[in-house]
Amino acid sequence: MTWLKIVETTVTGLGYELVDCERSSHGLLRVYIDRLPEQAYDLPGDLVTVDDCEKVNRQLQYALETVDADYSRLEVSSPGVDRPLKTPAHFARFVGEEVSIALKAPFQGRKHYTGVLCASQDADEAAIAAGHAWGLILKPEGGDKPLSKTAAKKLAKLLAAGVDVPQDVEEVLGFTLDEIREARLVPEVSFKGRSRRDESPAAGDVAVDEAQELGGQKK
Repeated sequence: MTWLKIVETTVTGLGYELVDCERSSHGLLRVYIDRLPEQAYDLPGDLVTVDDCEKVNRQLQYALETVDADYSRLEVSSPGVDRPLKTPAHFARFVGEEVSIALKAPFQGRKHYTGVLCASQDADEAAIAAGHAWGLILKPEGGDKPLSKTAAKKLAKLLAAGVDVPQDVEEVLGFTLDEIREARLVPEVSFKGRSRRDESPAAGDVAVDEAQELGGQKK
């Protein structure tokens, strides 16, 4: 079993989502985790806590010893307020949320688009079945305000069910995962100027928005 598979198996086995995994030339192994909405945790809340990171870090150190993984320092952290979307499961989880994407090749002279994530309507059946085809509900040209959160979620569900795009939505930009260089959640900012994922968690819960260095030297 490869070190990457060990990381994935360990993180998911503890009830977390593996968002991303990076290795630097200096021996740093950085693992990004997130909580899953249907999973129960020791401390309540949607945010990854320091305890979550420590738990995963300890288990990963033991697990990686079995494959003699080549790293000098292990770091486990939350993905942050603009977490990346990498896999079909990530995209499926955040249908109805605002997402920004960077295309590998320009479309209509642009590579960067932001809109509400929805299921694709015009990709081939194989790509849709594999979970590699998605779309962005774009804000109408010249619109004075974006769709509300509730309206966007309802529209995303209608599109997933194959309903035609309403007239007040100008365009749905379809794309496959092979066509994008990067996709990230757009942080939701409240009237206080703070991101929803930045808000103070429940009592005893500590948000981890910056990387927490919780590992030490490999033994």
